Amino acid sequence: MKLLHIDSSILGDNSASRQLSGEVVKTWQAAEPGVVVTYRDLAADAISHFSASTLVAAGTAAELRNAAQQHEADLSAQALAEFIAADAVVIAAPMYNFTIPTQLKAWIDRIAVAGQTFRYTEAGPEGLCGGKKVVIVSTSGGLHVGQATGVAHEDYLKVLFGFLGITDIEFVRAHGLAYGDEVRTKAMSDAQAHISEQLFAAA
Repeated sequence: MKLLHIDSSILGDNSASRQLSGEVVKTWQAAEPGVVVTYRDLAADAISHFSASTLVAAGTAAELRNAAQQHEADLSAQALAEFIAADAVVIAAPMYNFTIPTQLKAWIDRIAVAGQTFRYTEAGPEGLCGGKKVVIVSTSGGLHVGQATGVAHEDYLKVLFGFLGITDIEFVRAHGLAYGDEVRTKAMSDAQAHISEQLFAAA
């Protein structure tokens, strides 16, 4: 089983989402010892944002690309190949200003590719990634689930991966992290309990 682990927080060792996504992966490896993990740190090794250069590189034959275009094409190809190859994806998605980090959005723009991960048909769009499981580690300073302020965070991710055909999506949440030490400690403890006691309960 191939597992793709994505971190996107800019906070390094101080990141709650990094801590929890790491625990998800370790717990998964303990539950399924044969898991092969591919790790991508979108903050430390950022993917450039989708741009005209990305489109030009994709539309230029490999033998005609200059060095910059080849680099751009390679970024897209590697990110897409990792995602397609994965049976499961663990994504650390902290909330920044009511949405996901721009680093994570840049990665999404590389893996949401018509003809590869979705396609348009006469009956409408069709996701091509059914069968994958996605675990999203959702962290935020406030409380936004079910609120208008959460639409561009968790709701966006559910719509995006659903568009790609993925219906097996599970959230590990640690919210209210800025509400004081007591609330933060409980939120992290509850998330850790969810990982250890519920996430793989059916496995």
